[in-house]
Amino acid sequence: MTLVVDSGLTTLLDFRYKRQFMAERGRHGEGKNQHGRGGESITLRVPPGTVVREADSGRVLGDLTVPGQSLVVAAGGRGGRGNARFATPVNQAPQHAEPGEPGEARWITMELKLLADVGMVGYPNAGKSSLLGRLSAAKPKVAPYPFTTLVPALGVVRLPEGGGFVLADIPGLIEGAHAGAGLGLAFLRHIERTRVLIYVIDAAGSEGRDPVADFHAVRHELREHNPALAERPCLVAANKQDLEGAEAGYRRLVETLSGEGIRVYLLSAATGAGLRELVYAVGETLARAPVPECPGGAATVFRPVERGFTLARDKDGVLVLSGRELERAAATADFDREEGRHRFKRYLHRHGVEAALKQAGVKPGESIRIGGRVFEWSPDD
Repeated sequence: MTLVVDSGLTTLLDFRYKRQFMAERGRHGEGKNQHGRGGESITLRVPPGTVVREADSGRVLGDLTVPGQSLVVAAGGRGGRGNARFATPVNQAPQHAEPGEPGEARWITMELKLLADVGMVGYPNAGKSSLLGRLSAAKPKVAPYPFTTLVPALGVVRLPEGGGFVLADIPGLIEGAHAGAGLGLAFLRHIERTRVLIYVIDAAGSEGRDPVADFHAVRHELREHNPALAERPCLVAANKQDLEGAEAGYRRLVETLSGEGIRVYLLSAATGAGLRELVYAVGETLARAPVPECPGGAATVFRPVERGFTLARDKDGVLVLSGRELERAAATADFDREEGRHRFKRYLHRHGVEAALKQAGVKPGESIRIGGRVFEWSPDD
């Protein structure tokens, strides 16, 4: 199964209702010198910004960001070899052919992270949505109550001298967002790709909060989620200049943050005052900001070659033999023919499986499982 980036998609909603996909297994080998055809692959389309992980280990398999980029997450079944492959001087017309190999099975998780140059962060009702609507053609929902923005919104901001940048309105957060409180990770994961952050602060304290405390609280949540986010190039938008108390809040922010080299801009998303200066500053900061590293970046899955095998017992007491090459040999063995059974027995002997079973004290007649097959163990005397 292959995932391919489609720039026309913006969500992973299609995978919410259908979560299991199955490609064709390899065809069996046949007589008349015919090898089996390999299993047909299936292609699933995902939006740019999709991070793919192994469900069990959490290991990143790929970070799909470029349209057309592809990632193989599960290989299709190899076709079985035909009888000509097993011809010998003694047996020039063998009756043995391999069954087709089943395709690889794997559970994965997919997470969408927005691709934006600049992300706005701040408490609910700080004015992020209003600011996005003022600076771009986006039409985010604006209302006088918390959490009007439930999903990130994007807008393109044009610079006066040409060019521009993509601005993201990230859902507001509350204390403990890094641990899942409020919108939690739905907020935090989307800013990992942004190059510049704008802390949008209610300078007037109209919600009864302190502007300086708001800045430190938001930055704390970023640091707890990912320490690199707190060090990312940033500016502060001291919003709500049109309200009483905003001037005083702005001066306190400047006094507090000037020592860290963080610039603060007093503005009003409601009236448009101060927005031009902010846009210029963001453009300058963005030109110097480095591009964050992606967590995966690989376009294909790295598959280490597994030569060994392991023995363990499941909850029912059945001995389970695991190992990619061993499971592949069991899946492609032709147990309907005596020649196929003998070939598999020779494989077990050559690769030390038979000796390992004897050392483990497996008794004749005991059940063992290899991949999807269960056998009754009958060792050679």
